[in-house]
Amino acid sequence: MKRNKIIYWVATGLVAAGMAMSGIMYLTTEEMKVNFTQIGFPVYFMMLLGIAKLLGAIALVAPLPINIKEWTYAGFGFTFIGAAWTHLSTQTPWFAPVVFLGLLITSYFFYKKVRVI
Repeated sequence: MKRNKIIYWVATGLVAAGMAMSGIMYLTTEEMKVNFTQIGFPVYFMMLLGIAKLLGAIALVAPLPINIKEWTYAGFGFTFIGAAWTHLSTQTPWFAPVVFLGLLITSYFFYKKVRVI
């Protein structure tokens, strides 16, 4: 059980830290605005994603009800799949969203095993 909790918290911590940093970058970096507009996304979508990533990072590590955790995992899953697809479609580096999707799956698998709330 201790091993499962360690794996859960490491995977969850990496996803939460990555999404918090990404959310902050989305909200503060001018380069991100340029990148988003170059691939055809509006700037308001970047702001929406930045706020959602920050809230999701908090929701992953906070002691919240199970249904909120489930929605957080689903939202990040959609985000990572969409990001990987967008990067593949625009011939930009796609490796990071796939790695984070793997970490998210690991986190979810061990969340179900240890049911940390």
